[in-house]
Amino acid sequence: MKVNIILSPNNVDDLYFTAKTTVVIDVLRATSVILKAFNSGAKEVIPVGSIDFAMKISVNSHGGQTLLCGERNTRIIEGFDLGNSPSEYTEEKIKGKTIILFTTNGSKAIVKAKYSKRVYIASFNNLSKMAEHLVSTKSDIEIITSGSNGVFCLEDTICAGALVKKMIEINPDIELNDVTSASLVLNEKFGSDINLMMKNCEHGLLLKENELESDIEFCSTIDNIPIIPYFIGGEIRVLANEIKES
Repeated sequence: MKVNIILSPNNVDDLYFTAKTTVVIDVLRATSVILKAFNSGAKEVIPVGSIDFAMKISVNSHGGQTLLCGERNTRIIEGFDLGNSPSEYTEEKIKGKTIILFTTNGSKAIVKAKYSKRVYIASFNNLSKMAEHLVSTKSDIEIITSGSNGVFCLEDTICAGALVKKMIEINPDIELNDVTSASLVLNEKFGSDINLMMKNCEHGLLLKENELESDIEFCSTIDNIPIIPYFIGGEIRVLANEIKES
């Protein structure tokens, strides 16, 4: 079993992911928000790669059961129902509804991996559950850290390192590429206090500057939402216990 970390979705072509098992990480904040949405009862999440496509899908929706959500440069987009803060995704607002999600980095990374056999959604919030599931698949794994506009992000890479560390605890024979080995080193150095690391990383400082520090608190919480969201056929749903890997 091999684990390969890709530091930016811009580093590979869409077809690279064909038939692969892929994990997308964007802890500040898209993948954390997706987990919170499902924890609050969302029916499904549809990630999109552009605002125009998000608007097009929402126009064709009916019955008020679809919410247009996401951000551009940390802020809610004009005309959208919700932004990209976990605190917005309450059961009262989203239970039973479809979420159309556009974000600057995370939703684009998910869509980039669309040719994968299956794409899983990970953050610190479901770290242990995701590690257990990935090892159980016995597949080679591609992990995409969404980064920021194509540039390396510390928090995503450390989350990837933390995920791989937990996988190795289950299966010590996992093979690593150089980037994966480096992510383990970064996690060893900064992973003892995730909240502190995220408050001081570049994107965390930007969130604090925009008075969104409470998002960091949620996104740095480990294993509070032990579910496995997966993306297939254009939508994200939650893996049920009875669903087995084929």
